[in-house]
Amino acid sequence: MKARAVRCLESVRHMCPYLTKHGIKPELIAQNASKCPFMKALNVSASEAADPSVLSEKLMDPLNFVDIDSFAPSHPLNDYFKAAIKRLHSEGRYRVFTNILRHTGEFPKATEFMTGTHSKVNVWCSNDYLGMGQHPLVLDAMHQNIDAHGAGSGGTRNIGGNTNLHVRLEKELATWHGKESALVCTSGYVANEAALSTLPDIFPQGCIYFSDKENHASMICGMRHSKLNRKDIRVFKHNDMKDLEAKLSEASEDPEDMDKVKIIVFESVYSMSGSIAPMEAIKKLSEKYSCLTYVDEVHAVGLYGKTGAGICQERGIDMDIISGTLGKAVGVHGGYIAANSLIADCIRSYASSFIFTTSLPPANLAGSIASIQYLKQSSYERKLLHKHSKYMKKRLKEENLPVLPSESHIVPLFIGNPNVCKSVSDTLLKEHGIYVQPINYPTVPRGEELLRLSPGPLHTPKLIEEFIVAAKQVW
Repeated sequence: MKARAVRCLESVRHMCPYLTKHGIKPELIAQNASKCPFMKALNVSASEAADPSVLSEKLMDPLNFVDIDSFAPSHPLNDYFKAAIKRLHSEGRYRVFTNILRHTGEFPKATEFMTGTHSKVNVWCSNDYLGMGQHPLVLDAMHQNIDAHGAGSGGTRNIGGNTNLHVRLEKELATWHGKESALVCTSGYVANEAALSTLPDIFPQGCIYFSDKENHASMICGMRHSKLNRKDIRVFKHNDMKDLEAKLSEASEDPEDMDKVKIIVFESVYSMSGSIAPMEAIKKLSEKYSCLTYVDEVHAVGLYGKTGAGICQERGIDMDIISGTLGKAVGVHGGYIAANSLIADCIRSYASSFIFTTSLPPANLAGSIASIQYLKQSSYERKLLHKHSKYMKKRLKEENLPVLPSESHIVPLFIGNPNVCKSVSDTLLKEHGIYVQPINYPTVPRGEELLRLSPGPLHTPKLIEEFIVAAKQVW
């Protein structure tokens, strides 16, 4: 217990000018704790200060004992900020970011820094679906390019930061998706925001977005950040083609709307429910009503199709604009769109969130190129991912655990209460060494809280059985 108290203080010593100058020992804690403003925030008594084991319990989450009011004068607006955070706590949806570090060669294992024990845990919610973040080819490419080209890109794509690696990666992505062109952005979020906020500017006759109800926040923000009137962002029920066609038909017959460009916006794989869009039906409706199609393949690239290009490739369907990520199955960081050269050039030329941001560094680009080139050739990892996902769904169902139906690799475990969801997640971490993040509103609707599992090729049947045993105990 003494050692745990020391480790907890070590993790926050940078906040305290006194602790930065002294070695952290139990004796130091006992002598100074009751006088320290850090400790006073915990209401540490003199008797408690003498017992490091008591202090260690209070220091389990070291960031929680810092009382900002002890160090800075109160701002007149602080009460509003406090009230906003209090609302989140009262609704059970205050987000706690789990502090972990993964270890190359040991995925899905990581060290957790939440309980003070620095114990190893198995990560069940990573979006590094295939473990490419530790693949030797990816790491070698990144190391070589750091040594050769330095840490950063040097600027925006427009000024000094358009490296040859950007150009090469965009060619790789365009070829992957069978498109004329691609545009690399700093994240998948930025790619969606940049494209969807910009497209309406291109059409002087006006534009209407037809958006699936479960679209990602980045897509919603992109549409809302455009200059469209809210009435021209029309939401259809999730994967409901009757509702989509009713809205398309209405717009086509309305004199005010019939000449406006119509764009259907949807995801191929929905990350929380695991559902897959009815791609063929959407394509038919787009042709019937002369619509552009915009599909987010973020949770599909690398995982579906002959070379891993996504659901469009798997089903042989061409959509006008594809957005994707380099930070999930590719295992690195960044995002992109792929489209014909005119569309890509318009986004490049008009999108503020693309133009006015520092570009991705060389190492990220080189790692992404290496990863994509490997995934184009190797189906081993994605086949194993789907095998493990199917096995886990089967075992959860056999044990009567509340697994929801899912067409994709994603495995959702239903809970339906934000406080219970957080409690289950905490218990799995502290008592079973299993890390799976609770998913609450607004990521999912209220009352649909869940644990989102993403078993990959490295989650062996043995690890799956260990999860089942732990889940049964917690449930």
